[in-house]
Amino acid sequence: MGKFATVAVCTLDQWALDFSGNKTRIISSIQEAKSLGARLRSGPELEICGYSCEDHFYENDTILHCWEVLAELLVHPACQDIIIDVGMPVMHRNVTYNCRVAFLNKKILLVRPKMILCDDGNYRETRWFTAWRKVRETEDFFLPRLISVITGQLTVPFGDAVLSTVDTCIGFEICEELWHPKSTHVEMGLDGVEIIINGSGSQFELRKAYVAVDLVKSATSKSGGCYLYSNFRGCDGQRVYFNGGSCISLNGDILTRTQQFSLDEVETVAATIDLEDIRVYRNKFRSRTLTASSSPSYPRIKVDFALSSPSHLEGFQNLTLPIVWEYHTPEEEICLAPAIWMWDYLRRSVQGGFFLPLSGGVDSSSSATLVFSMCTLVFNAVEQGDTQVLSDVRRIVGDGSYKPNSPKDLCNKLFVTCYMGSENSSRETRERASDLARDIGSYHLNISIDTAVSAVLSIFCLATGRTPQFRSKGGGPRENLALQNIQARIRMVLAYLFAQLALWVRNRTGGLLVLGSANVDEALRGYMTKYDCSSADINPIGGISKMDLKRFLHYASQRFNLPILRKIVAAPPTAELEPLKDGQLVQTDEQDMGLTYAELSDLGRLRKQNACGPYSMFVRLLRTWGSTETASEVARKVKHFFQYYAINRHKMTVLTPSFHAETYSPDDNRFDHRPFLYNAKWNWQFAAIDKELLSLEQKKNNRDVLNASPGKTVSGEQAVVV
Repeated sequence: MGKFATVAVCTLDQWALDFSGNKTRIISSIQEAKSLGARLRSGPELEICGYSCEDHFYENDTILHCWEVLAELLVHPACQDIIIDVGMPVMHRNVTYNCRVAFLNKKILLVRPKMILCDDGNYRETRWFTAWRKVRETEDFFLPRLISVITGQLTVPFGDAVLSTVDTCIGFEICEELWHPKSTHVEMGLDGVEIIINGSGSQFELRKAYVAVDLVKSATSKSGGCYLYSNFRGCDGQRVYFNGGSCISLNGDILTRTQQFSLDEVETVAATIDLEDIRVYRNKFRSRTLTASSSPSYPRIKVDFALSSPSHLEGFQNLTLPIVWEYHTPEEEICLAPAIWMWDYLRRSVQGGFFLPLSGGVDSSSSATLVFSMCTLVFNAVEQGDTQVLSDVRRIVGDGSYKPNSPKDLCNKLFVTCYMGSENSSRETRERASDLARDIGSYHLNISIDTAVSAVLSIFCLATGRTPQFRSKGGGPRENLALQNIQARIRMVLAYLFAQLALWVRNRTGGLLVLGSANVDEALRGYMTKYDCSSADINPIGGISKMDLKRFLHYASQRFNLPILRKIVAAPPTAELEPLKDGQLVQTDEQDMGLTYAELSDLGRLRKQNACGPYSMFVRLLRTWGSTETASEVARKVKHFFQYYAINRHKMTVLTPSFHAETYSPDDNRFDHRPFLYNAKWNWQFAAIDKELLSLEQKKNNRDVLNASPGKTVSGEQAVVV
């Protein structure tokens, strides 16, 4: 006889410390869950306060306001007759824990603290929270008085326990506990827990979406049961974009999911499952039943409530069937994730749009294309009747009656681009920038910076009596670099001037956010001028490699019908900071860097993902580059990379806050904690490379001598006379 239960997960676009907004979105998700017939609703990690509060978790105010929000949830009409669990920080015996709080009909059932914290990548949870170490134990938690007056409870269970309802058993994991090698869902499943809830705060990274899906499916395929995974989506005030993709899994299958990329602030999905399917699945798994018979028991909190209908026939027609999860390509991920991140940032920063120095190259064109992608998403949401998005648009443009008639129309309202040309700029880049601006609809300006450059140089010449020259005109390296840098820095100054006054010129209030356009590879190598036009308010491409950006532009040229992007990709990357020769470029980025962008990607991944220093990087690259490069050339490139990495690492301390997309990002603010003052000679490390090179050369010489000696062959490592 079937027991059909409907359960719900939600994806929320929360904002750190936005308690009123977060509460509204939580209530909306509960209302949606109930409208779908759910009797159990779960939400993301720390959803009441937002995940990225960081050092605000030290403040008692943050914990107090979470309890105040919870008090309002407890009494809200929408929060009755449904089991709800929400995420918030809780201080117990002067220790702050990352917790799930489960409640039903104005009664708190359990406060479940996180037992395994995350401390890698962008996560620093042990800075603010402590892991609960008392396995299968609970203690009395004394409720704040503002909660006790509502619930009539003095204490509630706090710790590692499960909820035992009339018809099933519900357990909890919190984010990292799903990722950990010793996941708690295994032990809970062995003890008869049939539904496991996971409130998560999982961030986006390129090519990562499958990871959480595989873990959720694996959790229920090896142990049976139903797994409810809820996650954030969007930008909650940090560099990361939360990945969305909340889902429900049953016995190894995905039943339903929310979108990974969407402008919806609240998205709730539900699935109707047969609890008997879990029992049959587990009972047929005989080795599991043997292990379960001796499994330690969890404390059970008895709940006089049923998830299933009393009639075995009711709800049968709504039984949810498995789906196939379709993943986005990396190009689609780049097109969507930074665009939504920028939209969240724009609408929450109370600015009037974006300003971008548009050079006509791959990087700045990628930033521009992402703004157009954002405008396309916003326009589509408005066309589909999203009143929240339309309200945000009208507030940003300062027109209460405005409604965009196309993505280009919206782009013209929100986006100002400017080609900042000089005597070193080519006609081709100017035309490419103008063509792209026309095709996406941005409000475009064409200016020359030569007068400003000359004015600054005249001050220097007047003060010193010396006039620096470019390399092509007889100047030295220092002069050449200084003359390049002053152009880049003047562009930054002009960018902020135009960003502050462009809307004034257009008779609108407010200012614009300046967009950066330095990719992750250039940041890693330090191939940028400190405080140049890479210095901006935010950078949508700062965590994306040059190779991925090129692939993205090829995709976007078709997706948005922008053929000019193919010409931009085909052009050689150049900063155009040195004089032209007969109207042609004399400088290219890869030539200046001494490395190709493809090589930089390899080096960056080895440095960060594989934790390689110079020596181990050299050894690894011998295997991957050895077929096309000599050992000495590999050594030269590794040394070259680390020398410039060391010299330029200080630039990462002022790196524009960038959308996080790559696991080898050099952003030292959160992701890549390393020194910014190095001994750029790397004496010991480079000596180890030289020693290895010498050994390789000796082995090669020995083989050459052996091969040249008549009457000898080689067997294994021994030379044998025939």
